[in-house]
Amino acid sequence: MFPPRAPFFVVCGGTSRFPHTPSPRSEGGGAPMSAEIHPTAIVYPGTVLGEGVKVLEHAVVGKQPSLSARSTAKRDDLPPAEIGDGTIVSTGAIVFAGAKIGARVILGDQSCVRERVIVGDDVVIGRGSLVENDTTIGAMTKIQADAYITAYSTLEEHVFIAPRVVTTNDNFMGRTERRHELIKGPTIRRGARIGGGAILLPGVEIGEDAFVGAGAVVTKDARRRQPRAGAPARRGGRAAREPVGLTSSCSAAACSGRFRGA
Repeated sequence: MFPPRAPFFVVCGGTSRFPHTPSPRSEGGGAPMSAEIHPTAIVYPGTVLGEGVKVLEHAVVGKQPSLSARSTAKRDDLPPAEIGDGTIVSTGAIVFAGAKIGARVILGDQSCVRERVIVGDDVVIGRGSLVENDTTIGAMTKIQADAYITAYSTLEEHVFIAPRVVTTNDNFMGRTERRHELIKGPTIRRGARIGGGAILLPGVEIGEDAFVGAGAVVTKDARRRQPRAGAPARRGGRAAREPVGLTSSCSAAACSGRFRGA
């Protein structure tokens, strides 16, 4: 068990099978469970680790946030982090207290999941990606490397986020107190796809199965199955559920040409 007074727990002397606080789904009997925690990893007291969880080199799980005086994040007491069965917290990844991570999730090297984030089952969060506080990510969603998911965002199931996508939540950019009541990240509906390097402005909604081309700057909502491309993004015809030749590598200029007149 975790030492009662230690600020954190470090497993020493080689990769260990570590008996841990059981997940709520696994309480009530059965064989004792364990997680594999690398000796350089840190798991804070009270953290709930599901069966078969792996916490790799230099990863940190259950960290409390350090907030600036001007932060818009809530300052409520945070419950321990919860990591679902079979999830891998990869090298250098950080999961904050208050986060709930589903089963079979891959948190890539140096990725970061902030407090009060809920991540569904079978999600992939790629290397170096940051998911800010108070965000929800649905099952089977894939977020590729170096993406930025801003606070107060919603991503539903089966969403695809290509590398280096940027989402935003503050039209005032920190210059007025009014921003506190209006701050809101994008809502990305089930099956939507966001191309590489696209930028989503605060509060936009990307409809179910909609498609945003690479490099697009999205300033307005996209309806269900509607393509958006360009800077600022313009609407096109209708995105197929399984489009041919429209991928995350489709540039803003190229996609604009394909959609023109559709």
